[in-house]
Amino acid sequence: MRLSPAGFATRSAGGDGRPGHAAVKVVVACFAYNEGEKIQRTITRHPGDRSYDLLVMDDGSTDGALADTPSDVIVLRNATNRGVGDSMKRVFAFCLEGGYDVIVIQAGNDKDDPREIPRLLAPILAGEADVVQGSRYLEGGAHGNMPAYRMVATRFAHPWLFSLVTGRRVTDTTNGFRAIRTTVLRDPRIDWTQPWLSRYELEPYLLYKAITLGYRYREAPVTKVYPRRELGYTKMRPVTDWWSILRPLVYLRLGLRR
Repeated sequence: MRLSPAGFATRSAGGDGRPGHAAVKVVVACFAYNEGEKIQRTITRHPGDRSYDLLVMDDGSTDGALADTPSDVIVLRNATNRGVGDSMKRVFAFCLEGGYDVIVIQAGNDKDDPREIPRLLAPILAGEADVVQGSRYLEGGAHGNMPAYRMVATRFAHPWLFSLVTGRRVTDTTNGFRAIRTTVLRDPRIDWTQPWLSRYELEPYLLYKAITLGYRYREAPVTKVYPRRELGYTKMRPVTDWWSILRPLVYLRLGLRR
């Protein structure tokens, strides 16, 4: 993505050595594990003339849904299923090595609307934010097909606890649809490579660290529509994965992890 926002270094526009405008290199990363037709729809909903790179992280899928991925989509593959946290670590390392400035995280099961990506990028491109969290609960946001228990957990329980321990009100802490400047990932105080951040721990860990370390944080309204139950609306396991979302808050608040 080549724009002229505040807060980014100027890059050369070409190989002739003349100064160019500020170039912001953006990647949108989708994560998939046996998502079938849902990951195919996720890919096709992105515009063909997009100004960002589209990446799919295949976490050991065996359903063959990504066998014929379009050539303009970057695909990284794990040989076996390793968990979303480990998959994100691989994507982060790839993006840092590739010189990307901004990473947008998107679900691979067709819950997020790619047309709303500009809402996440706008505060970063304007130089107003380092992390932008998508929220289905802000005015202008929306949600659909959510089980009642998930509504309670995502709208009340987790945001209340997260806001309590960080001292910053956050309305939708478990929504994975977000954008982050890679400068955050380069901060040595944020050790996202730790082995315990292998499943759902990594996302709340990053959000907690970014906010408590004083990075500029914003929320943006987005839509989150869960797929039909027969298609499988979540890969989360009851209790075990709920704890993986909660424990970064407990560990970091009590100083048990860094």
